[in-house]
Amino acid sequence: MRKSDKRRSSSLLGNSARVPLKWLSAAVALAVLATTGPATADGPGREPAAESHEPGVDPTPERPPTSEVSWLSFPGGVFAVDSLGHTVRYRACDGDTGRVADPTMRVAAGVASGAVVVGGTAYRYRVPLVGRSEGTLEVIQRHRPPTTLTGVVVTSPQPPTDPVEGARLFPLSGQLARVVADASLNPAGVTVRDLSGRYGDQQIAVNGSLRPKAASVIKLWILVELLRRVDCGQVALDDGVLVTPEDVVGGTGQLQFETFPQVVTVHRLAQYLIKYSDNVAANVLITYLGGFAPVNALIDSMNQRSTILARRMLDSAAAQRGEENYTSPDDVVSLLGAVWDGEILTPASRDLMIGFMREQTLNTKIPAALPQGVPVAHKTGDLPDASHDVGYYLIPGTETAVAFLTAGPMATGDETVRRMARTVYDFLITPVEGAVEE
Repeated sequence: MRKSDKRRSSSLLGNSARVPLKWLSAAVALAVLATTGPATADGPGREPAAESHEPGVDPTPERPPTSEVSWLSFPGGVFAVDSLGHTVRYRACDGDTGRVADPTMRVAAGVASGAVVVGGTAYRYRVPLVGRSEGTLEVIQRHRPPTTLTGVVVTSPQPPTDPVEGARLFPLSGQLARVVADASLNPAGVTVRDLSGRYGDQQIAVNGSLRPKAASVIKLWILVELLRRVDCGQVALDDGVLVTPEDVVGGTGQLQFETFPQVVTVHRLAQYLIKYSDNVAANVLITYLGGFAPVNALIDSMNQRSTILARRMLDSAAAQRGEENYTSPDDVVSLLGAVWDGEILTPASRDLMIGFMREQTLNTKIPAALPQGVPVAHKTGDLPDASHDVGYYLIPGTETAVAFLTAGPMATGDETVRRMARTVYDFLITPVEGAVEE
């Protein structure tokens, strides 16, 4: 699924998943890609410059736009940078620094650079604030050779790989905006990212920063954190977890109908978490991972500022206290894009996750809106005041990540999601030549 131009310059994790990253080393070179910018949160980026150049001569490309936050993806970990807040975070198989202030961070020419020391380990970084660029991180410990890591820089949104092809996706924004405007009972947001290259990996959104209750969409982050640990060799899918009668809750899922106590494998918990949106599996996995903090650390390390895991499934007392899970269409597509591109999970774990999403049994939204047999991998979310469906359209040659989120009454939200889902599908199956506004 991954395109060759997105491959990292090092691929160490596949051969050393159980080896701490501080022992890894790689040669590094920093290169900022010359590409025009992505779509903004709610539509296209800047319009192309007026054609004042001489006929037959390409205009000078615009300088790539920078983001206040970006994260460096390297095998087995991430290094997050907030250039406005002057903070960084290292999170990998061998540890997590938490958010660390770097008041001496230097931001110049679209690059954040600096060094912090945490627990006797120094982290010296040079991270472009332009997505799809290449950044470097040097990990320095006493009495050991420095480890130099290199990888792809991830922003939200990522810039398109081909702005000309990306412009062909812009008319979809207007079509989705009309659907959103018609949903008078349901504030709605939608984000769409091309993954196939057909539209230059462009991302567009309408109300992409809308922040409704996450409902069961939050289970995607629980799964990614679990699979990240599998990739690090800290967890095995055939490990057993004791599930007790006290763990049983209602709502969606299949485990609630089984007899407990019993030992359930990590693999089955992960599969049921998505396939049946199993609330028992979600709560058991939250405990297994160590509570809310590790999942929120994953979210923070990817700079997804609208998303939080603050309560367990079906915990009405916590909800009444104002402890709620939230997300946004932009954050969902940020996660889905990182999974697809192999920036947060290994290919094996990525394929397992998408396989679980393809097995989804709650199919009243995206699949119901599309012709029978259209391949999708998705995850729903339902509450009395929220209706979501997010995931991947897997039409060969037109693979796309989508996030359809609504607030308000669930019944009308379901219909709004279906209308958005069909609008995207109808656009994708239109010949590319017909998708450009004249």
